[in-house]
Amino acid sequence: MTPEDIRLTRYVSVRSRSERLCAPLSAEDHVPQPVSDVSPPKWHLAHTTWFFETFVLAKQQPDYRLFHPLYGYLFNSYYESEGAHLARPQRGSLSRPTVAEVMAYRAHVDESMRRLLKEPLEPAVAALVELGMQHEQQHQELLITDIKYILGHNPLHPAYDPLGIGPQDVTAEHDGTCPPLDDWLSVEGQTIRIGHQGPGFAFDNESPSHLALIQGVDIRVALVTNDEYLQFMRDGGYQRHSLWHAEGWDWVQTLEHRAPMYWQPDPNQPDGWGHYTLQGVMPLTSQAPVTHVSYYEAHAFCDWAGWRLPTEFEWEAAASRFGWGRRWEWTRSAYQPYPGFARSEGAVGEYNGKFMVNQQVLRGASWATSPGHARLTYRNFFHAPLRWQFTGIRPVRSRDSA
Repeated sequence: MTPEDIRLTRYVSVRSRSERLCAPLSAEDHVPQPVSDVSPPKWHLAHTTWFFETFVLAKQQPDYRLFHPLYGYLFNSYYESEGAHLARPQRGSLSRPTVAEVMAYRAHVDESMRRLLKEPLEPAVAALVELGMQHEQQHQELLITDIKYILGHNPLHPAYDPLGIGPQDVTAEHDGTCPPLDDWLSVEGQTIRIGHQGPGFAFDNESPSHLALIQGVDIRVALVTNDEYLQFMRDGGYQRHSLWHAEGWDWVQTLEHRAPMYWQPDPNQPDGWGHYTLQGVMPLTSQAPVTHVSYYEAHAFCDWAGWRLPTEFEWEAAASRFGWGRRWEWTRSAYQPYPGFARSEGAVGEYNGKFMVNQQVLRGASWATSPGHARLTYRNFFHAPLRWQFTGIRPVRSRDSA
């Protein structure tokens, strides 16, 4: 196959996967926005299409015809360089365009992209196409987490894909396989090279590669399990202010959190709890990794257990030696630029750099991450209270506590 054939095949595969993720949904499921962090599924489908239309087609094909003159306003997310856009909390107000019209928009853009991708591309254009595909893969994981929030906060608690027509194996969400909980890996104190190196795609926040000093620690092979987190809860973890950051304690007190997101008291279960999954409400799987916890909760649990969260550098130094990819793993590292980081020119420079404040880094991937999208140097980031993503906890301990 030619490079053009490979790129076109990959583009078609990425684009079709987004639509397959939405195939189990009704038209009504595409519209709700229960909270501002969650976007309606049809908005994701349109926004990822707007990205290719705006950054590739409109700039590379002089005769390209915009599908709709106002779609740029509706489906631009946060690119100020591209003009005004609908406020994020208002995305759920869009009863129009309909799902059918959004799908027609995707077909319109895909037809032009197919013509473009059949021809050799300048390196800068090829890089934009690759960024667009990686961007859509990010939104595929957001689709899964947002769909779960929409359905999980419906009083009926419906299953996402009862007919099995979507591409995602949702049983992986609560897989109960677990390495031994007492297996720890030694990470020696050293200076190591961190960040993306060599060929292959990486987002700009993974560079430049640089040296970082880490102290000697032990990092656990297993993620924290539901059963371990239940022990924390039963020992008054949500009632002991000494375990929490001040902001975290305010968050607990104000919103009255007492368990991870989607957990529900259930007196019919031996442990007293059930939880909403994409298969509907189910009993907790005791050895499955706990998920949907905030940074506040991850920190408090580790403090209770006598451990702490790893820095992102400790995590990267050890990650090749343990299995990762089931949960996005909170680190204690603030989301900051690497030394020498510089934003790209133009609108794509807004992709990551402007969010480098008041957020925590998460490393790894989750079961919902699109195939082929994860890598060791990937830096995810969220605000400390957020937990609608598939987040989890991997502890480290200092050598003197081993």
